[in-house]
Amino acid sequence: MPFPFSVYSVCSVGNSPSQLPVAIIGGGITGLTAAYRLARQGHPVRLFEGSDRLGGSIRSERCGDWLIEAGPNSLQQTPALAALLTELGLDSVKLTARPESKNRYIVREGKPQAAPTSPPGLITSQLFTVGAKLRLMREIFTRPRTRTADISLADFGAFHFGRELVDYGLSPFVSGVYAGDAAELSTRHSFPSLWEMEQSHGSIIRGQIAAAKAKRARGEPAGAPPIISFTEGLETIPLALADRLPPGSVELNARVTSLTPSERGRPWQLNWTRDQGTINESFASVILALPAQALANLVFNSPSGPRLLSSLADIEYPPVSSLFLGYRRDQVAHALDGFGMLVPPVEIRQLLGVLFNSTLFTGRAPADHVALTVMTGGARAPGLARLHDADLLPVVARELDALLGVKGDPVFVRRNVWPRAIPQYNLGYERFLDAMTAAEAAHPGLLIGGHVRDGIAMTNCIASGEKLAARALATL
Repeated sequence: MPFPFSVYSVCSVGNSPSQLPVAIIGGGITGLTAAYRLARQGHPVRLFEGSDRLGGSIRSERCGDWLIEAGPNSLQQTPALAALLTELGLDSVKLTARPESKNRYIVREGKPQAAPTSPPGLITSQLFTVGAKLRLMREIFTRPRTRTADISLADFGAFHFGRELVDYGLSPFVSGVYAGDAAELSTRHSFPSLWEMEQSHGSIIRGQIAAAKAKRARGEPAGAPPIISFTEGLETIPLALADRLPPGSVELNARVTSLTPSERGRPWQLNWTRDQGTINESFASVILALPAQALANLVFNSPSGPRLLSSLADIEYPPVSSLFLGYRRDQVAHALDGFGMLVPPVEIRQLLGVLFNSTLFTGRAPADHVALTVMTGGARAPGLARLHDADLLPVVARELDALLGVKGDPVFVRRNVWPRAIPQYNLGYERFLDAMTAAEAAHPGLLIGGHVRDGIAMTNCIASGEKLAARALATL
């Protein structure tokens, strides 16, 4: 993917702020989406990325017939995302999850059990006891309530569904999404839809029924959004966005050293370095689409102080190890007839979960082979993510043998470790959100978004980029 790079200084003399470009700091999916949308609307942009590549944690690698995802492995296609993919011309290479991947397995008493996906399935499911099923059915009679304080996901789930549903439903789901701890995560901030359903309907079940009716009224398909990827993996999206940016608008290996907010009609000033040189440029506004630590380290030449966002350094990012393993099909006893398998913390095992990559999408493994992605670490067991390969692989082998009947060594191995993987929207997270809101209020033209503010899923981050672009256009 060619990028014509340029290093230059933009003089502010004779230029009104609206004629100047928008600076976007951070070349992950949020920053790329914002840059693409602004450029599409005809406004100049400059995108600064500190590393040597764009896309952030979204990285796909083709190695022969194996396709490895270093970060996210799939995403849900909302109507807005579908429109963007069509706009980018990606419909022809889009893949929808195979029907064989419809099952979701959760480990109970050392065995993977298929999680129920419908009311009839709940009745016959072996995952939950009769008592847990009856408790779940009573939830529909819960009345609306207004909470005066936030509550952990674990306590919220126990209030509505009982402890067993938390242990074998909510907690493994949270481990799979956040690599987090349900006893620490904020309901209000990590799953705001649940919080709002309780406020408006009381019962989460009644809230979900109402949401499904609202979708049908809007003409949207019933049920959960389809799960998608692409023939060459999720990196297809950031590559497509980057390829459509104007020549000279992207700077890689660019370290932003300071930001000077606009005042008295003067534009924002941004100092950045690359190859030992320092460059100053003027901008109409600045979009920050960075992880928390990078936001905390930004230096502002501002009366409010140089580290406007220093408190964000306290946001927890547990480490996660993603281990892609290829096996011959005859090495694995389990049918692998599902999306994957989640491991509840109460089971006290060494894995967060396993994705069945070659079942989920075509083109992930050679013929007569299967591909699995094993996730370890997270908030509950960070030390596992930090193990050396020689120490981790035997641990994973024992777990896969016990849970899926995997025998022998893998024929293909690729490991990716994320030392700071996913921000934890834990109880008290509003202080970080308030810090970002206050920084924006004190400095017109400063816009902050991305996974630290708008949700951690890839779909959330794309939506955040669209919102940031719209906000920037509204201020120009």
